[in-house]
Parts: sequence; C-alpha cells; structure tokens
Amino acid sequence: MLETGITAPDFALADQNGKVHRLSDYRGQKVILYFYPKDNTAGCTKQACGFADRYPHFREKNAVVLGVSKDSVASHKKFEEKYGLPFPLLSDPEKEVMQMYDVWKEKTMYGKKVMGVIRSTYLIDENGVIVKAKGNVKAADNPEDMLGELA
Repeated sequence: MLETGITAPDFALADQNGKVHRLSDYRGQKVILYFYPKDNTAGCTKQACGFADRYPHFREKNAVVLGVSKDSVASHKKFEEKYGLPFPLLSDPEKEVMQMYDVWKEKTMYGKKVMGVIRSTYLIDENGVIVKAKGNVKAADNPEDMLGELA
C-alpha cells in the first residue's frame, strides 16, 4: 500500500464506455479509488453494489467512486449494466495502475501462490493527497466504512 500523506500517482484509464479518466480530472473532489479482483464475482459484486447503493451519499459529500480491475472495458460494461452501477469502472489490463498503487501482489489462493490484486481502497482528498489507505478490505463492509471516512 502507498502511504498516507503523499500525492496519489496520476493515471489515465478507460472506463466501461471507453472514456479515459485521469485522477487529476477529479481535483477539487474527494476520490474513493478502490481496486478489486474481478467483475461478476460474489465479493466484487457485493462491494460494487454497496458503493452503488450509497453513491448519492458519496456525491453529497463531494466524493466520487472509481473502481479498478484488470477486466476489459467490455467486461466492465456488462457488469455496470447488470447491476446498474452509477460510477466509472476503470480497466487496467496491463496492471500498471495496480502496480503504481502497490496492490498487485503475491497471494495464496487454494493453497497456491499466485499474483493478484489485493482488495484495497484509497481515499484521496481534493488536492490529490492520499488521506486513507486500506488493504485487504472486506468487500461487503468497505462501502459503508469509506462513507464513514468522509465525515
């Protein structure tokens, strides 16, 4: 995980509609930047739907939500449409942004060592500074926890 108090690395990634988003586009707003393993899996769906259910509350607090996984733009589009997700899902197939944010790591799945994304969330302030960094988050609890961080 990156440390709090540092400027969040800027990036440019396409969303589910092919529109490119840069972190710097969101200066002046808080950003919830969450990294998740895979579209349409149980945990990732709970997490995304939790953010979607609370999205109006995030917007009331001048915050946007950006989800990032290595899934394709097309996969993100299907995921967005299936669950009516109101926020951008960014595609990072080369895992460049995941590596910049130190969330692409070795982990153990079913007893084997594999490389994968560690479910992680960053809260970035209006000036682009990381104010919270949470790794190994619980998918179902993460949206409510992050809403609480916006007090």
